[in-house]
Amino acid sequence: MGMRLVVFSERGQGLWSCSRSEQQQQQCSRSEQQQQQQQQCSRGEQQQQCTIELQHRQADGTSGHCSTRKEWSRMLKLRILNTVAPSYFLAVCITTTILQSYVFIPAIFADDVLRLWSHSGFHFTFYLYVSINVLGNYFFILWYPSESLQCGPTAADGYHTLQVGSHFCKLCSKVILKRDHHCFFTGNCIGNRNMRYFLMFGWWTSIVCLYSLVVGVAYLSTEYHLSFENPLTFLTLLPLSFVHFFFSLIPSFQLFLVLMLYIWLGIGLTCAGFCCQQILLVARGRTWYHLKKGLPPVRCTPWGVNLHDVFGKRWLLGCFFPIPTVHVDPKDR
Repeated sequence: MGMRLVVFSERGQGLWSCSRSEQQQQQCSRSEQQQQQQQQCSRGEQQQQCTIELQHRQADGTSGHCSTRKEWSRMLKLRILNTVAPSYFLAVCITTTILQSYVFIPAIFADDVLRLWSHSGFHFTFYLYVSINVLGNYFFILWYPSESLQCGPTAADGYHTLQVGSHFCKLCSKVILKRDHHCFFTGNCIGNRNMRYFLMFGWWTSIVCLYSLVVGVAYLSTEYHLSFENPLTFLTLLPLSFVHFFFSLIPSFQLFLVLMLYIWLGIGLTCAGFCCQQILLVARGRTWYHLKKGLPPVRCTPWGVNLHDVFGKRWLLGCFFPIPTVHVDPKDR
């Protein structure tokens, strides 16, 4: 009996040890499976993080490309406008001169056109005088570009300049001294040296446009028997002219004259309002650039000193004749 118990005990211990080893193997396999699952999860998370990072990088890259494309398209539009606007101005000047010289004045003052001292001679002389002031000041805007050459390569960001109030114009690729704005009709920046000529250019342009408007209305009243006694006539003139031209009730030249009336009215009122605004800014020692950016004034001096700095000593003579009146410092060249 003792031998049998010993054998059975040994067999029980062997069976228990086998079952225990099997449990350990199962636990090891389970732990290995859990580790594999954790590794797979970690790999999946890493892949997700990588994909998210790649998406962010692609988004940043696409946004950078989009901003570059937007900036490039914006500069392209501005350069096209900078080319078309001066051509438009010159075309309007040539058209107005031809209409005044060969259409309006000879038709309105047909009775005394051959007399030396006549109404036609007075009107033609006045128009010639105003036109000389417009083109003369336009020429001086281009002849005295308001640029500052005293700057290094770091001035291209528009902030680090050697002179106070100077700013970089991306369209001109120059640093402009006391930059106010970029005028597309002249294709040049307006600043310290050509502000006076720009103001006179706007003033005389408004006068010649409004004068041509009045003479054009007189011509339409004389030749085509249009009545402008009713104030609403001018508001309905353009749409009615298009309708009449569509049904062949008026000639194309009459429609062209009506269009020119509205062009003269728009340019004249715009130049007059902008010129008055610029004079107020100059008197306060501010520029349109500083006003738009919310920057402090360029100079805090009395309005008389500010106007004298822009218009020069011979300001009264420069208001009636296109002559250089502003002293240019050689350091600013």
